[in-house]
Amino acid sequence: MPQNDSGPQSAYATPPVELVELRTTPPRERADAARNRAAVLDAAAALFREHGVEAVSMEAVAAAAGVGKGTLFRRFGDRSGLATALLDTQERALQEAILFGPAPLGPGPAAGPPPSARDRLAAFVEAYLDHLLDHLDLVRVSETAAPGARYRIGAYRFWHRHVTLLLAGRPDPAADAHCLLATLAAEHIRAILDDLGPDRLRAATLRVADALAAG
Repeated sequence: MPQNDSGPQSAYATPPVELVELRTTPPRERADAARNRAAVLDAAAALFREHGVEAVSMEAVAAAAGVGKGTLFRRFGDRSGLATALLDTQERALQEAILFGPAPLGPGPAAGPPPSARDRLAAFVEAYLDHLLDHLDLVRVSETAAPGARYRIGAYRFWHRHVTLLLAGRPDPAADAHCLLATLAAEHIRAILDDLGPDRLRAATLRVADALAAG
């Protein structure tokens, strides 16, 4: 029987407005504020690379960037805010690829048939794991700064809505999307990565995604 537009084998060809509006957007700020922000993020990135995210204090970042500690806290809140800001560019690039990029991660060319939801879901898991494994410590800090921090990050709402749309043919796609994304939580990945290794981890997560998309 052919699949209809909401079935598990179809995927949106035109990004829904609601998803476009959930994109992470760059801050609008004065030129001097943008320069200060860049200096802080450059200093934080260098310190995180040298010492590890957990070992770097906000005071050390402020000193390296040449800004007051109070200014740093007002601007970024805490270390998780710094981590989130550092991840912003990478997350925006991934979101743009999902919304407008080539298949299977994106919808593909407007004139051609869209990739299946199953293919797009697998491509999302692959791309998100690439992003996560490249920036695991930063993502972990951004997600675990406070109870429930992961779910208040704007990027999580984007990932969740995208996966929900791809699972639209299931009885409760929103709940299933949360369950799939739970396997991609940075704290979870950090805890099992050394035991499983990246290849087994990737293969297992793709099997979970495929089981959901196929059902």
